[in-house]
Amino acid sequence: MQVGGNAYQVPAGRRDGNVSSAQEAGANLPPPTASVSRLNQVFGAKGLSQSDMVALSGAHTVGAARCSSFDARLYSYGPSGAGQDPSMDPAYLAALTQQCPQAQGSDPAVPMDPVTPTTFDTNYYANLVAKRGLLASDQALLADPTTAAQVVGYTNSPATFQTDFVAAMLKMGAIEVLTGTAGTIRTNCRVAS
Repeated sequence: MQVGGNAYQVPAGRRDGNVSSAQEAGANLPPPTASVSRLNQVFGAKGLSQSDMVALSGAHTVGAARCSSFDARLYSYGPSGAGQDPSMDPAYLAALTQQCPQAQGSDPAVPMDPVTPTTFDTNYYANLVAKRGLLASDQALLADPTTAAQVVGYTNSPATFQTDFVAAMLKMGAIEVLTGTAGTIRTNCRVAS
């Protein structure tokens, strides 16, 4: 597998499940509004540490999120339900309100990393430091002293991030591995057998 220009070996021979369920996947993922405590709980339930969680969150440097996953931060934040999230950079808030108009009927996708949205790098962490975390669960990493130290550390050492990310990916890949007769081993990854 390739991560940000660095290749690493993924263990082979893993069995694939025969059924895929969006509901099951959703039940195992933290919501975009999760606090660090909730993130630790969800990742910990799968045997991943807080450090693993912060490293794996770096995957948000690529991809996009639908406006509906963060629009409460733009339009209905706080006790009155009518404010904006003060933990966000005001210029970033203004740009997001342009991309996600309040009364529009659609739900567009916005890049998770507005600086380098298609490059696997540490800009995700730099965005958090600059108060430009798209999801509340991302920006929450800067609110906790331990996770904040790791976030800042990754902005200063991309090589450390790459090493930690690969280690956490390999650890995540070993979660709930199917054995025996459970699942199948595909000879063609594009076709369910």
